[in-house]
Amino acid sequence: MIQNYKHVIWDWNGTLLNDTALSVDLINGVLKSNNLNPLTLEEYRLIFDFPVKDYYEKAGFDFSKYSFEVVGKQWMDEYERRKREITLFDGVREVLSYIKSSGIDQSILSAYSYHTLVEIVDYHRLGQYFTHITGLDHIYATSKLEIGKELIAKLNCSKDEIVLIGDTIHDYDVANDLEIKSILIANGHQNRERLLVCNVPILNDIREIISRTF
Repeated sequence: MIQNYKHVIWDWNGTLLNDTALSVDLINGVLKSNNLNPLTLEEYRLIFDFPVKDYYEKAGFDFSKYSFEVVGKQWMDEYERRKREITLFDGVREVLSYIKSSGIDQSILSAYSYHTLVEIVDYHRLGQYFTHITGLDHIYATSKLEIGKELIAKLNCSKDEIVLIGDTIHDYDVANDLEIKSILIANGHQNRERLLVCNVPILNDIREIISRTF
């Protein structure tokens, strides 16, 4: 059960925040504005990756011709404009409340820009659930590993008492590098078939956190 842990580290985008559909819509806007073919949701979930520059290349951008900084900012500017359209996954408040009432601490570890992350967590009135909120100091969604190390150093528990819950192979890789366990949820930015290679518990829905044995 989740009660086996003393600290849960949550990914944000695609794990707590249901922003996959908007992300597809936005990347398609960027692709079309650069005369490139749009993606279906299924195609997006097959190629999305970290660092996101790699996924942009899979989507069709040749960065010998395009500037990643310009393209990435184009996407993020539109995301910021529309971010309040995004809802949480069903069951998020229920699960966060359940974990908190079980005496387990929780934090967020995200590739999202820190200041915007704090703003949107507050907008959804979730701040009460987290002891630490950790994000990057830029908008280009590179690896979370280094800030993950900083977060682990702040937690008052051993590594075998910590679990990271996310929706991507990158979350699994970060957890491995941090020497902590991970659980993945298959309704975010990558599909179940891709996540299966990680050989960790894979959930279909965040609400299974309450009922599953890990």
